[in-house]
Amino acid sequence: MAPRPFWTGHLKLSLVTCAVSMTPATTETDRIHFHMMNRKTGHRVVVQYVDAVTGRAVADDDLVKGFPRGGDRFVLLEDDELDAVALESTRTIDIERFVDIGDIGWLWYDTPHYLVPDEAVGEEAFAVIRDAMHDTGTVGIARLVLYRREHAVLLEPRGKGIVVWTLRYGDEVRDPPDYPPTEKAPEPQRPDLVPLDTLISERLRPWSPEMIQDPVEAHLQAIIDAKKRARKKPAKSTPPAPDQPVVNIMDALKASLKSSAKDLKS
Repeated sequence: MAPRPFWTGHLKLSLVTCAVSMTPATTETDRIHFHMMNRKTGHRVVVQYVDAVTGRAVADDDLVKGFPRGGDRFVLLEDDELDAVALESTRTIDIERFVDIGDIGWLWYDTPHYLVPDEAVGEEAFAVIRDAMHDTGTVGIARLVLYRREHAVLLEPRGKGIVVWTLRYGDEVRDPPDYPPTEKAPEPQRPDLVPLDTLISERLRPWSPEMIQDPVEAHLQAIIDAKKRARKKPAKSTPPAPDQPVVNIMDALKASLKSSAKDLKS
C-alpha cells in the first residue's frame, strides 16, 4: 500500500503554481524494532520526563522548549511561537534559483522525499517545471518548513516525478581532512594499476538494491524466530577471524586475480 502524504502544499516557479503532495522516499517500518522491557516482570517500561530538581514527573501540558541563556537560566518558547517562524515556506515550495545538477556534492544531501502533483488540474504545470529542469540539467533550490524547522531543499527531476532533498546547512558539513602534499605523495605507476583495473572489471555489475541488504537484520530475525520456536537462547556464533594485514598489495592483487580466474573456469 502506498504511503499517505505527510505534507501537502504548492510548488511555485514565477507565475506557474500547482498543488503537490510529498511522501518520504525512505522507510524503516520493515526494520526490526525493540521495546525496553522489565526483565523481572516481562512488562514494557515507559519513559517519563522528570523535573531535574524536584525529581517529580512532569505532565505533558507542562512541557515547554527552552534555550539555555547561561547557568541554570533558560528562555522558554511556546509552540505557537515556534509555529510562527518561517510561515511563508510552510505550505509553498517557491523555487528561488537553479544550479547545475553536478555542482552540489553528495555530502550536502540529507533526506529524500517524493513530490507529485496533488490535483489533475496541476499535472501539466508540474510536468512543465520538472521537464524544464531535466532539459537544462539543473536542480531547483528553495526553502521549506519540515519537521518544525525551515530547511534549504533541492528539487531534482526524476522519472515522472521530482525528488525533494533536504540539504545540510553549511555548519553541518565539515572540511575534508588535510591530505599529504602532492609533491610528497608517491605517484602510482601504470603497471601497478593494471591488475587492479582488471580486478575491478571482473567484479563490475549493474547496480541492484540486492547489493546492500543488511545481514545483521537477517541474523536478528533468525534469532527472534528461533526464540519463538524454542524459547531458549541460541548458541553463540563464532566471531569471524580478523583480516590478515596486506603486506604487499601487488601480491594480494595477483592472488585475487588467480582466485577470480579459477572461479570463472569452475
